[in-house]
Amino acid sequence: MSRRESNPIAPTPDRPTHREDEEKSGNGDRASGYPEVIDLERLSQAEQLLQIVSRSQQGYRELIDSMDDVMFSLTLDGRIRAVNRRFAELADLPFSEIVGRSLGELVLEPTREAAQLALPRFVERRYWEGVLRVRLKKTGGVHYFDCTLRAVVKNGEVVGVSGLAKDVTYERESEARFTQLFETLQEGVYFTTPDGKFLDANSALVVMLGYGSKEELLQVNASELYAEPIERSELLRELEEQVTVREREIVLRRKDGRPITCLDTSTAIRDSYGRVVRYQGTLVDITQRREMEQKLHQEQEFARRLVESFPDMIVVLDTEGRYTYVSARMREQLGYEPEEIVGKSLGERTHPDDRASLVDLLREMVQGKRNYGTVEYRTLHKDGSWRIMRATASPLCDASGKITGVIASARDMTELKRLEQQVSQSEKLAAMGQMIAGVAHELNNPLTAILGINDLLRERTADDGTRRQLDLIQRQARRAAEIVQNLLAFSRPRAPRRTRINLRELLLHTVQLHEYSLHVNNIKIHYDVEAENLPIVGDSNQLMQVFLNLIVNAEQAVREFHDRGTLRVGASEQADKIAVSFQDDGPGIPPSILPRIFDPFFTTKRPGRGTGLGLSICMAIMREHGGTIEARSLPEGGALFTLTFPRATESHTDAPGAEPRASVAEEPSKSPGNKGD
Repeated sequence: MSRRESNPIAPTPDRPTHREDEEKSGNGDRASGYPEVIDLERLSQAEQLLQIVSRSQQGYRELIDSMDDVMFSLTLDGRIRAVNRRFAELADLPFSEIVGRSLGELVLEPTREAAQLALPRFVERRYWEGVLRVRLKKTGGVHYFDCTLRAVVKNGEVVGVSGLAKDVTYERESEARFTQLFETLQEGVYFTTPDGKFLDANSALVVMLGYGSKEELLQVNASELYAEPIERSELLRELEEQVTVREREIVLRRKDGRPITCLDTSTAIRDSYGRVVRYQGTLVDITQRREMEQKLHQEQEFARRLVESFPDMIVVLDTEGRYTYVSARMREQLGYEPEEIVGKSLGERTHPDDRASLVDLLREMVQGKRNYGTVEYRTLHKDGSWRIMRATASPLCDASGKITGVIASARDMTELKRLEQQVSQSEKLAAMGQMIAGVAHELNNPLTAILGINDLLRERTADDGTRRQLDLIQRQARRAAEIVQNLLAFSRPRAPRRTRINLRELLLHTVQLHEYSLHVNNIKIHYDVEAENLPIVGDSNQLMQVFLNLIVNAEQAVREFHDRGTLRVGASEQADKIAVSFQDDGPGIPPSILPRIFDPFFTTKRPGRGTGLGLSICMAIMREHGGTIEARSLPEGGALFTLTFPRATESHTDAPGAEPRASVAEEPSKSPGNKGD
């Protein structure tokens, strides 16, 4: 189709030219000469004018055809008078099949009825603009046009419509997709002015805040939703400094007043001058998440407190025997911080004799051969002492049932073992005491007779040799009598004569009694008692006997180990107890005999040097006073004896007991580390 053919505005072939008019009027005489020249000139000017008009129309046509917007002209009854190329492309028809046809033949929507209803108002106003939804008849496609319609007026009367329509289908589809997304998002979306007025909000935000409709929410100022108004001020201040604030945790109040916790991601939108024109952002309700996290934290905290409060130490090991978890009870039982043990291997601090049983138990559980096991072992305390532990273990499995390690609880049995030994010893001592009492009573009578007859013989004899022999008999008989008295004191210890005592003064007095002997044997004594008053209730004579026995034992141990040494005597307050310590730098107590040193008649001294009752009597006296006595070897050498006494309260008064009997002989019985003890 040619341009001339496609342009309904251009002249058509049936339109007469000036030349044809002249020929019809009979004025074109070709033989007349001059008049013919004039006619040719007039004809040339008309043709030039016609060409100019034609070129102008052609240029105008090309201009409107080059536009991307649709242009059209209609009569009031819907006949198409003129269209541009964009219209023809959308209709998918040539110009010849468009011009002169009714618009209703090309489009299904809007319908003719709808157009007729709107026509009177348009004729009255002579102008309309808006978005039209158009469905094309040939393709069935739906397009949206942003239209501007103007009335074509002739002689003051509206005779047609001219229109300019911009295809906004893509924008409308994008807007529809955005609206759909906007309304279906689970997150709340909002748009507000700088002063807090809502411009828009999606359904999720309406539901999140508990309002009945979007319109109801839009009437609320955003600042009224904050549980703490200062939070909005801080948010706006941050948005002044940066374009976007991401996932800021805030607390809002629903319509019913209940608080909700949200993550707010906000952006400040500015105009060309940098002024904020609106805020937009999203809100994610994390109230339930926070509640679950808090509940989980509470459960974890409960589990942690449960493990921490459990009397046993809890440990977890992997399949390689490395500690992956250690409870805080480790600090109390073995002196290590849990962090010091995590990552270490099982058995590093275990006694060599017990390590194999531990490793075997772990291996059998990891291999699935055992589901439960108990083992006792010795392990090293941070202070260097050995502790007896009893561990109960079972395999640790993951969700699939695969064994990933071993979980175990361990309890310090050292004190229990010591108490068991004490009970055993007490039972043994009780039985032995009954026997000793009878033996001592039976020995007293012959010893009395021997001493009496020996005295008579010494008075009657004048021979020096015989007298020396009688003197030896007397000394040995008196020594036997002292042993009998010790046996009686051990089997039936007299009740202490209870008086209020300042333990500081009693210790100082005892040390002074033996200070000379220590000095002669090159043993320095360090007296470390800071408190001025260490009140206890007890028998000063019996306690002095205990202290002297320990001092003498320490003196003998140091003297047989090296030429000089040191004895440290100390006392301190420990809550409602008072502790007294005697520490020497001798050889210490061999581990093999340490559990037996308080047994009666146990001694390593040479015959005639001790009866083995000294420490046994010390323990009996301490029990009578409600205290304890313990002994251990120190890693750096030497022995440490620790005595504890109940601290006297203001309510304690002197409570005298039985009259004191003959005191037990103050002889050293067991010198730790001494060759003979």
